[in-house]
Amino acid sequence: MSLEELKRRFLEYLEIERGRSVKTIENYDHYLTRFFEYSNINKPAQITEEKVRTFRLWLNRQEGTDGFLKRRTQNYYLIALRAFLKYAQKVEIKTLSPEKIELAKLPQRSVDLITVEELNRLLKATAGTDEKALRDKAVLELLFSTGLRVSELCSLNADIDLSREEFSVRGKGDKVRIVFVSPSAKKAVMEYLKARKDMEEPLFVSYSKAGKGGGRLTPRSVQRLIKHYATKAGITKKVTPHIIRHSFATDLLQNGADIRSVQALLGHANIATTQVYTHVTDSHLKDIHKAFHGKQRG
Repeated sequence: MSLEELKRRFLEYLEIERGRSVKTIENYDHYLTRFFEYSNINKPAQITEEKVRTFRLWLNRQEGTDGFLKRRTQNYYLIALRAFLKYAQKVEIKTLSPEKIELAKLPQRSVDLITVEELNRLLKATAGTDEKALRDKAVLELLFSTGLRVSELCSLNADIDLSREEFSVRGKGDKVRIVFVSPSAKKAVMEYLKARKDMEEPLFVSYSKAGKGGGRLTPRSVQRLIKHYATKAGITKKVTPHIIRHSFATDLLQNGADIRSVQALLGHANIATTQVYTHVTDSHLKDIHKAFHGKQRG
C-alpha cells in the first residue's frame, strides 16, 4: 500500500470512526503531507527514526513571523505522525512503531489574565442601545458567564432557551456539556434578541456599516470587537475571547470551586489542561506564609 493511500484511509478513519472535526482532519493532512514531502518518502516502510529525527531538526530551525517555530507547534506534527503510525499498526502495515516518537518537553504554560476591575471596565464599555451595542454586550456577558470557546459561542442559534438559565453546547471532540447563564448575561442576551429585527438563524449576527444584520458572527469578528472595547476601556494588555475564558476559570477557582467541576464546565477532556489555572489561584498562600511562618523566632 502506498503512503498516500494509507494516509487517505487514516483520515477517513478519523472522520468516520473517531468522529474528529473537519478542521482536525485538515490539520492532520497538512502535518503528514509536510513530513512525507520533506522526507521524500512514498511507502510506509520508509518511515524510520532517522527520517523523523531529521524532520524534527528541520522543524526546530524553521523561522516564522514570531521567530522560530514554537515547540508546541512542532509537537502537533509529531502527534499527527504518531496517530498515523498507530493506525498503520492497527491495520497491520509494517512501518515505524509509534512508541519510537517522543514529544518535545514543553515549559509550563502561563495564563494571561485581566483583573476583575479591568473585566468590569470591559463590560461597561459596551454601553449603548442600538442593535450592535446590545449584541456586543451580550457576547461579552455570555463569554464570561459560560466560559465558552469563541467557536462554540459563534455556533449558537437564536432559538436558544434561557428560561432555565442553562443550555447544552457541543464542544471539542463533539462532546456535549451544560453551561450556565448568569442573570446579567441572560438579561443582556434577552435585550439583544428583543431588539433584533431580522429572522436570521444565528444567535449572534454580523452588522454592516449601515447597521443591517445578516450572516453568522465569526470568531475573527468576536476577536476584533473585544479588542475594540478593550481599547475603549483603556486596557493596554492583550484581551481575547480565550482570555475571558481564562478569567471565567480563575474566577471560579478563586471563589472556592473544585478543579474537577471547573474541568467539566470548561469541557476539558484532560484534568491536566485545567490544572494550568491552579497556580494563579495561589495568591492566598502569601498571606498564610506571612501569618504563620517563623512565629517562634519572635
